[in-house]
Amino acid sequence: MTLSSLSGLVRLLKKASLAGAFFMPAIWFSGAWAATLCPAPGAVSYALVERVSDGDTLRLKDGRSVRMIGINAPETGKKGQSAEPFADAAHKRLQALVARSDGRVGLLAGTQAQDRYGRTLAHVFGADGSNLEAQLLADGLGYQVAIAPNVALLDCQQAAERSARAAGLGLWRQSPVLAPQQISRSGFALVGGKVDKVQRNRGGLWIDMQGGLVLHIAPNQLANFDQKTLAGLQGTQVEARGWVLDRSRRGGLKEGQARWMLSLTHPGMLKVAAH
Repeated sequence: MTLSSLSGLVRLLKKASLAGAFFMPAIWFSGAWAATLCPAPGAVSYALVERVSDGDTLRLKDGRSVRMIGINAPETGKKGQSAEPFADAAHKRLQALVARSDGRVGLLAGTQAQDRYGRTLAHVFGADGSNLEAQLLADGLGYQVAIAPNVALLDCQQAAERSARAAGLGLWRQSPVLAPQQISRSGFALVGGKVDKVQRNRGGLWIDMQGGLVLHIAPNQLANFDQKTLAGLQGTQVEARGWVLDRSRRGGLKEGQARWMLSLTHPGMLKVAAH
């Protein structure tokens, strides 16, 4: 897709969002865009879907549960908790995309094939070759996440999210970016703020942000990052995304330690603001 056509897509999506017609048929052509931007980089295997569990997880008829790579959709209400904004919209959109493929999807397994819950990690494609994660991201119904080593479609998925963000679609209608002092619970978050200091020790690299959050890069993940960029982070504005943990629940904090920690495994989880 050319820059001019991408700009045209953003303008059209913006108009649809302002009109309140989020699922208007005119914007469902994003499937062709996603197919152009995110073709499968390898051979896919096909499987039948039994049900769509939520906005980023499928249950297959062969019994496997598939967690889609590169996207984190809003959480549906579970165990008495309220659903996050746009969770139902993401769920329904993925159901529609699967139905459009007659319940048969293509799977491209990740380099890491399973997560800690035993779910299959895979990119998912429609019958027309369109990448379903990219379509959801382009609709503003999920956040792009870059978790090493499963980053084969990172660039095109980031482009899909950028288009939704620029158009103010879905999750981007209001900025979801939190300041560190606004964090109130563990879970996925986008956090923006100023880096106070950068330290390195046997435990890896620690990027302390003003407001009570530390970004952590484990020793075995440091090679994924540009060391010069990391060394120059002090005093810069950054945006990080990932799963925040409350370190106070691990038996207490040492003096001066930030309560909240977000682990980074890939540069795609960290954005340095332009000067």
